[in-house]
Amino acid sequence: MSEQIQLDFDKIIKTSKFSNEEIQSKKIFLKKFIENGFPNRKQEDWKFLDINQIIKKNIGDLSFFNDYSLPNKIDPSNFVDGLEHNKIIFINGRIEKIDFSYEDQNKIEIKDEIEKNISFDYQNSLIDLNSAFINKVFKIIVSKNYSLKKPLIIYHSTNDKVKSTNVNLRLDFELGENSCLRLIDFFTDNTNKNFINIFYNFNLLKDSILKNYKIDKFKNDNLKYSFNNIEQKDNSVSETFILSAGSDYFKNEINCNLNGEYSSAFINGVFSLKENQQHEIRTTINHLVENTKSYQLIKSVLGKNAKSAYQGKIFVNSKAQKTDGYQLSKAILLDQTSEFNAKPELEIYADDVKCSHGSASGSLNEESIFYLMSRGLNYRQSKELLINGFLLDVVEKITDSEIKNLIKNIIGLKE
Repeated sequence: MSEQIQLDFDKIIKTSKFSNEEIQSKKIFLKKFIENGFPNRKQEDWKFLDINQIIKKNIGDLSFFNDYSLPNKIDPSNFVDGLEHNKIIFINGRIEKIDFSYEDQNKIEIKDEIEKNISFDYQNSLIDLNSAFINKVFKIIVSKNYSLKKPLIIYHSTNDKVKSTNVNLRLDFELGENSCLRLIDFFTDNTNKNFINIFYNFNLLKDSILKNYKIDKFKNDNLKYSFNNIEQKDNSVSETFILSAGSDYFKNEINCNLNGEYSSAFINGVFSLKENQQHEIRTTINHLVENTKSYQLIKSVLGKNAKSAYQGKIFVNSKAQKTDGYQLSKAILLDQTSEFNAKPELEIYADDVKCSHGSASGSLNEESIFYLMSRGLNYRQSKELLINGFLLDVVEKITDSEIKNLIKNIIGLKE
């Protein structure tokens, strides 16, 4: 792999306009990735779903060269109907369009810069890979006291120009004091057998609100990894909802640092997996000061040979008195071959806290199915009704009613 990745890296350098400083920085990241390689089961954070083996099995030889100089045609049929929204359109990892036409233009600043120094410190070889091969970093800044009038949808899609290719992309967001952003990540893949590597960095200043909804609904054979770093100041709120259903493999990872008093983080997720899919959510919520709160609820419905994992960690610093932290994961296994793995963690160094975690899995209750059938439903309808109620509990946690209804329609949930 090291020889091929070096050749592909040299192609990227030749086709892009990087400064000598930027090239040297990228070489450092490339060296770190080659030394560590793709994560594997030997690493604790990857013990359930080994991306190294999954890439070898599902893709085989992976190309790391992606020509970002080539424009791609935008397909409007991929757009979400019935919801007025701003747009950022990624195709094959290249930003084709940024459209904030619903907003006051002087309230949104977009910085388009070739990637320079990355200050984020996290031991993760996939971030090293991303940093080595990414072409540009776009930073979106929301001004102080401004709430976006319409949601921002980031469209992630691929076309037949890429196959068995590693696609990397990154976005940085800064929310000014007392600002609000509603953000939807919408995945509409048209090709398969690619490894898509996404890195987001969010900086939430005092009293700001981030509502991020990640929707991977449509069946595809791509493998995806998304890392989201969230930094929060006083009284800021982050709300993350994940619908993990479409891709063959998807791991969403969230690292949230509650740096300011009265800051809070809410993470809710749904796995709805059919045959042979493997998905994971891993969260780390770091309570670093007094009076912070976190809430996490993850539910899975797993079909034949489907596998999901949830690793959730709540860390409480010795200074973080009066922390309130909660996490719960549940799974319904629809087949004997379904598999759910949970690893809840509490690491607490303060004594005045309220923290709890729990996990449960099992099959559908046959008595409940029998009861519904006695009321006139057939077996299939009874199962669907029970699953509907199981997942609806998570979707109802969404605080934005407009986006909640959109996600209900996408999933097919009924009240």
